[in-house]
Amino acid sequence: VQLQASGGGLVQVGGSLSLSCAASGSIFSINGMGWYRQALGKQRELVALVSASGTSHCEDSVKGRCTISRDNTKNTLDLQIFNLKPEDTGLYYCHAWAMGGIDYWGEGTLVTVSS
Repeated sequence: VQLQASGGGLVQVGGSLSLSCAASGSIFSINGMGWYRQALGKQRELVALVSASGTSHCEDSVKGRCTISRDNTKNTLDLQIFNLKPEDTGLYYCHAWAMGGIDYWGEGTLVTVSS
């Protein structure tokens, strides 16, 4: 499975960001997908995910400002975060977990929230 992220860049405080992740390869093996982020000097943390059953979840850090959706026909995972804060800055990673307990990661895409 290959995960290709797009989006990100420099965004103003209070603005919004849109990230998209396109999956290819053995996509039939994918269960759920999600987005993680890692701020400088901090551990990687979950932002939001869509489970294998299609249930979406946003972590408390972005709850109320987040939408995540998965399109199984296009094999994409889209994340939007609104009302951006400086603490939303970081490298955002697309993640998929697959059959057999295998994890896949895309390359990080940088989001910088500037005031």
